Amino acid sequence: MRARNERLVLSLVRRHQALAKSEIARMTGLSAQTVSVIMRQLEQDGLLLRGEPIRGKVGQPSVPMRLNPEGALFLGLKIGRRSTELVLTDFLGNVRQRERRTYDYPTPVATLDFAREALDKMLSDLPPVERGRVSGLGIAMPYFLWDWAQTLRVPQEKMDPWRTTDIKAALAATYDFPVFLQNDATAACGAELVFGPAEGPRDFLYFYVGYFIGGGVVLNRSIFSGRGNAGALGPLPVPTETGQVQPLIDVASLYVLERSIAGSGDAANLMWDSANRWDVPDLHLNNWLKQASLGLAYAIASSCSVIDFNCVKIDGWMPPDIKIRLIEGIEAQLSRINLTGLERPEIHAGSVGPDARSLGAASLPLSERYLVEA
Repeated sequence: MRARNERLVLSLVRRHQALAKSEIARMTGLSAQTVSVIMRQLEQDGLLLRGEPIRGKVGQPSVPMRLNPEGALFLGLKIGRRSTELVLTDFLGNVRQRERRTYDYPTPVATLDFAREALDKMLSDLPPVERGRVSGLGIAMPYFLWDWAQTLRVPQEKMDPWRTTDIKAALAATYDFPVFLQNDATAACGAELVFGPAEGPRDFLYFYVGYFIGGGVVLNRSIFSGRGNAGALGPLPVPTETGQVQPLIDVASLYVLERSIAGSGDAANLMWDSANRWDVPDLHLNNWLKQASLGLAYAIASSCSVIDFNCVKIDGWMPPDIKIRLIEGIEAQLSRINLTGLERPEIHAGSVGPDARSLGAASLPLSERYLVEA
């Protein structure tokens, strides 16, 4: 019970950025004495910092407490179809170190070699006191990677080793901290939940537009993962402009844009070097935005007929201006769909951005050790 109450206090402080003991006692129903004991211990553990006292008209001044960024460190490994990345984050989700590698397709041997090399480098760069604050490693990766060989245009035998590779177990056997694993799009959704706006919606549908599009479902401020892969929105059937029906993954994923560019003889691999700015031909970008907006609009309408989401968040590996254009296109397409019997949801940009999968990976040990539904 004590451990849960400590996590509850940390969760509330994270959400509200700073809280005094009296406010926490009111929110939790715990006694003022219990809250005082908990917060004193959390301060001694280096997880909370005191703010400046706020004096009222009567009584003792209240002292707001906030999270100590240096209180704990977390590692996040993102394994994608075109790149892998390792980040070291602090307690607030700020990236302290980053290592990244791009490739044509992922293999288990190369992925493990990169992970161990990057982990060893990051850990060796930390002073001993900070090394002791590393609370775990989260891994965000697509499930069933071997099933995507044909779409990736890779010989099946190159991807088959993933069937028998347990990345989590291999790294857990090497390092002395806990290791967690989650689907990459679900992890991105988790980053929005942990590091997004404090007063965000309790329920929302989430899309992450990467090499393949995926998503997540948040209900009552918790990710709903079902048996492990709920919210995997890529296979959702959607109509196209030609009247055909295709999986959303073959309409709104970035691989569709990449192949369109490559098909005209232009270099498409530059899309993966940086998500801050793309040098993408307008014709290909506009065509992709048009079909992706249409597919996403129908995917949203279908999802809202199952759960009446009042908010949908769109994020991905793309520059902010392109994300805005994509959302504007979705809004326009939704206005053309018959939503009779449904409440039209608000469409918002995700707040984390391209780092959502890596930060989502790092949020796995953070959530497991320090957070609780609040």
